[in-house]
Amino acid sequence: MLQQTQVATVIPYYQRFMARFPDVLTLASAEEDEVLSHWSGLGYYARARNLHHAARLVASHPDAGFPRDVAGLMALPGVGRSTAAAIAAFAYGHSQAILDGNVRRVLMRVFAVPGHPGNALVQKVLWSLAESLVPARHIEAYTQGLMDIGATLCTQRQPRCGNCPLGSRCQAYQTGTVSRYPAPKPARLVPERATRMLLIRRGEHLLLEKRPRGGIWGGLWSFPEASLEDDPVASLKARWGLEALSRFTLPPLRHAFTHYRLHIHPLLLSVGRDQGPADGAGLLWLDRADVEHAAVPTPVRKVLKLLDQFAVDDAHGVGGLK
Repeated sequence: MLQQTQVATVIPYYQRFMARFPDVLTLASAEEDEVLSHWSGLGYYARARNLHHAARLVASHPDAGFPRDVAGLMALPGVGRSTAAAIAAFAYGHSQAILDGNVRRVLMRVFAVPGHPGNALVQKVLWSLAESLVPARHIEAYTQGLMDIGATLCTQRQPRCGNCPLGSRCQAYQTGTVSRYPAPKPARLVPERATRMLLIRRGEHLLLEKRPRGGIWGGLWSFPEASLEDDPVASLKARWGLEALSRFTLPPLRHAFTHYRLHIHPLLLSVGRDQGPADGAGLLWLDRADVEHAAVPTPVRKVLKLLDQFAVDDAHGVGGLK
């Protein structure tokens, strides 16, 4: 959960997740939808799918137990070099180097390593440094201390260099150049994309569509989407044989991803209470109150909150702020 997400955000999710899935076997026996619903709101949902897959792999070989070496750990889905090294160090006391975001920042300042940490050549230098510093004993204390220095003292903004035990050997601090390290990520143009989300309402129920496993929100439930150029009423008819009784356009909203910004244009389409399709084949009708508790991505929750701000008459498609 801490990959790409801050500790303060993770803690309540982690507590709920561990209460429901306290061990590998419990997680392995759960359905993917339930795992994703407990992850809903954290983003980067491939992490949840990988964690679930990894649990099932471990559970499928109970005699082998949980992997104890870095190679075995890295064979699990979603476990990279640094994560595997951290597990090996803390769980088994193996002397392995880690290189998470906090550790990268500490090393770049202490050794005045130029460049952006995402650069492949810079990464190679940092791994070499990290491996050269690994102690033969007390790996747990060393690793925890290094991470804590990065998290509490050698922070990205307003580092507390005067309190840092590495201050006397930190090249950036000694030369007054701490703000130069790490170098900022090179600026790039963030692409803009747009989509129309169809809020298809049948009485008190809304239609959800399961997302393909690849791409964003893979495996989650979301409102069906359509191109802004498509006629939404015609799409409703062509895709599901549904006739729209009314339509109401909700204000657009924006959701930022790491690599692009998505502009969402929600459209509420009300259909008759006796109109299909039935549940199944990647489609699901859920009561409005239940949608929020399903395995849905954050933008769906945003659209639901937007919908709750408006009172819409099914028969006439007339709405306004509540």
